Amino acid sequence: MPITSKYSTEQIESLVNELLAVLQRQKTPVDLSLIALGNLTTHLITERLPLAQQRSIADSFAAALQQSIARPDVKH
Repeated sequence: MPITSKYSTEQIESLVNELLAVLQRQKTPVDLSLIALGNLTTHLITERLPLAQQRSIADSFAAALQQSIARPDVKH
C-alpha cells in the first residue's frame, strides 16, 4: 500500500531541491551532509515535538529511511 502524504509531491521536491542546492553550493561531502541532516532531524524532533511522541517519531523516521534505501524498484 503506498504511503500518502498531506503534502504535495511538488512541495516535497521543492524543499528537497533547496536543501540539496545548499549542500552542493558548499561542496559538502556525503559524510558531513549526513551529519548535518542527522543533527537537523534530531533538532526538529526534540524541539518541535512533545517528549511523549519523540521516540515513536524517531523510530518511524528510521524505519522509513531503511525502507527507502532497501527498495529494489528504486535506482540509485
